[in-house]
Amino acid sequence: MSVDTKFESSPDFFEAKYRENADPWDFSRSAYELRRYDSIINAISHRTYRRAFEPGCSIGVLTERLAAYCDAVDAIDFSPSASMQAQRRCAHLPNVEVRCAALPDGVPVKDFDLLVLSEIGYYFSPQTWQQITSTFVDSIPQGATVLAAHWLGHSQDHYISGDEVHEILLAHPGLLVEHSERNQNMRLDRLVRL
Repeated sequence: MSVDTKFESSPDFFEAKYRENADPWDFSRSAYELRRYDSIINAISHRTYRRAFEPGCSIGVLTERLAAYCDAVDAIDFSPSASMQAQRRCAHLPNVEVRCAALPDGVPVKDFDLLVLSEIGYYFSPQTWQQITSTFVDSIPQGATVLAAHWLGHSQDHYISGDEVHEILLAHPGLLVEHSERNQNMRLDRLVRL
């Protein structure tokens, strides 16, 4: 269940991107990214969470914002450069832990009641994404929140589209959609574990 090894989605590919440009997707300044973070926060801000897990946290811009709604945030990225940036960005937040790790080995053993899947799903084959999401959903407690948000554009480094990412997740029988948003650029779904 590890990340597929296609060059464009490999750890080496991502590490090279972060070494060339500290913020290669402009996560900290792009109007699209900032609106996406606002949508994510708006979708979860109706409550607080004991522990969140954010795989693929990149440089930690969203991670930093999640901390205000969670007693604890565990975040991972498999790029050493990205995870170091996220650690520095979140160093002032005692409730945030960022590690350099990959799925599935990097999943914390701690119970989490918020799973944030943001801009990560399309880097996996459909079969691998289905396995990863099933493992996540099967391991979280009843009432836990799963928040997925993905870009709807096309990129050569994506295996599947943002819509396919969400359709695979929504097909899990243990999830119920609570809230959905869609615009020309992004799809967001908030689901609850049954």
